[in-house]
Amino acid sequence: MALHTLKANPGARKQKVRVGRGIGSGFGKRAGRGQKGQWARSGGGVSAGFEGGQNPIYRRIPKRGFKNFAQVNVGVVNLSDLEQFVDKTEVTPTLLVEAGLVKKTAQLIKILGFGTLTKSLKVSAHRFSKTAQAGIEKAGGTVEVLP
Repeated sequence: MALHTLKANPGARKQKVRVGRGIGSGFGKRAGRGQKGQWARSGGGVSAGFEGGQNPIYRRIPKRGFKNFAQVNVGVVNLSDLEQFVDKTEVTPTLLVEAGLVKKTAQLIKILGFGTLTKSLKVSAHRFSKTAQAGIEKAGGTVEVLP
């Protein structure tokens, strides 16, 4: 089999209907647009969401609250969560995502000091609480702050 011998299955490819090409085609004269009116004109029609002059649904429904677009999504991990890793492991943000401790959507990762850590780990994250940093170093691990 060669690329130049490949063919589509019968009926898989249909030709585009060429409107306005004579009365015998079934789409001649007015080309399927009917007679006069907004939809018959070139560039005619209404904008998306237009409801014939009735107040559209996006204006009828009340708007509530405030969406902060500058918000940073911070994933939080406790010291007790880090206990599941093997001793001497290098804990990185990708490892935390793979372990299911942080969602993939988290832009920054912060380690908090809840719980205790008994294993010596090299933890890389964007932010650390003071108690978390002290807990990691007390267990014999190291802390690396990512930019």
